[in-house]
Amino acid sequence: MTDFTNNWPAGLKKTKPRERVLSALEAAESPLSVQELCSKITTEQDPAWPSTVYRILSLFVKKGIVTKLSVMSSETAVYELNRFHYKHYAVCINCHKIIPLERCAIETIFPGLPEREFQVVGHNLEVYGYCKNCMHKG
Repeated sequence: MTDFTNNWPAGLKKTKPRERVLSALEAAESPLSVQELCSKITTEQDPAWPSTVYRILSLFVKKGIVTKLSVMSSETAVYELNRFHYKHYAVCINCHKIIPLERCAIETIFPGLPEREFQVVGHNLEVYGYCKNCMHKG
C-alpha cells in the first residue's frame, strides 16, 4: 500500500483538503461515499463541503489514485484508493453496507485467461444479499 503521507503523488499540488480526503481513504476498510468522506474529514474549525470533496475525488480518479465504484447500479458512487489489484464486494440490499471479499472469483471461473492471448483490463463483480445485522432484523 502506498503511504501518501510521505509519498505525495507526483504532479499533484498538495493541499490540506486533498490530504484529508486521501488520508480518510487510506484509513478506510471499505469504499466511502462523498457524504461519508465529508463526515470523516469535517472538523469544527474546518468543514468539508461535498462540492469540494467531489472535485478532489474527480481529480484523484482522473490521475488514477482513486477508483470510483457504483454499487447496485446506484446513483451514489463510492470511492477507494486504487491499490492496483481487483477488489470485489458483497453489498447489503437493505442497509447498503459494503463488505470486501477476500478473493477474486474471476481467477477461479476463468483460469489461465491471460495466457490465452487476452489482456484483462478490468471486470466488475458484485454480490447482493443481507448483512448479518439486517438478517437478524427481519
